[in-house]
Amino acid sequence: MYDGASQSDLQRAVGDLRVSFKRRGAETVLDGLRQAGCLKARFPRPVSAGWADVTTLNTSGGVASGDRLSSVFAVGEGARATFSAQAAERFYRAPPGGLPSYVRTRIDVAEGGSAEWLPQETILFDRCALDRRLEINLADNAWFVGVESLVFGRAAMGETVREAWLRDGLAVRRGGQWLMRDAIRMDGDLAAALGRKPVADGACAIATLLHVAADAEALLDPVRAALADCGGEIGVSAWNGMLVARMLAGDSAALRSAVAAALAVIRSPRPLPRVWMC
Repeated sequence: MYDGASQSDLQRAVGDLRVSFKRRGAETVLDGLRQAGCLKARFPRPVSAGWADVTTLNTSGGVASGDRLSSVFAVGEGARATFSAQAAERFYRAPPGGLPSYVRTRIDVAEGGSAEWLPQETILFDRCALDRRLEINLADNAWFVGVESLVFGRAAMGETVREAWLRDGLAVRRGGQWLMRDAIRMDGDLAAALGRKPVADGACAIATLLHVAADAEALLDPVRAALADCGGEIGVSAWNGMLVARMLAGDSAALRSAVAAALAVIRSPRPLPRVWMC
């Protein structure tokens, strides 16, 4: 669709979103909201007792070459907030030699605060180009759970990602000290790479789930038990007040089922955000 179009011919989407919450009595309330361009926040309101929920959306209808999206979420002392997305985000094909789309997200959680980063899946289209970073800054006693899922083409539509350029980074600090740094770097023939046994053994949907809390290590066995019958390749480890689950699946439906099973243990008894049920 882009062949023959120059970089200057293509319309770029730019989005900037800032959302913050604070504690007021027993409730978490909105403290600040700034939204510009294609990124919006909707329904910043309490759903579960003491928790506030925000649903983000991208009004551009997907992410294309050269788009620039920036989000910052802040949870104040003792506040508790869940950030989810209205739908799975799609990254479309870039023109030959086109710029990658740039996505930057930062989550700051203060003392005694709790935050959940629960976007839906990221769907990659053939020949997409994506440079994405997620930065999480936690106070020493903050509580956090987050998940990032990548789907390489929609299996039900017969799609295959033959070629793409992907840089996906995760950085986590607790008390100002590095807790985890993770990166995915892929380019060229992704279908061939994912087909290799040491890489994904043919899986086309992957997820990383991260939980940081004082009791995170105690949840290792319950999370493993919840994932035992989910199929695919799944590994769960816990150390240093952190639990990490890696998941590989044949399609997005199987991946979502595994992610939901793990989240049900970590977030019990609260249900998943309503947008996950749509």
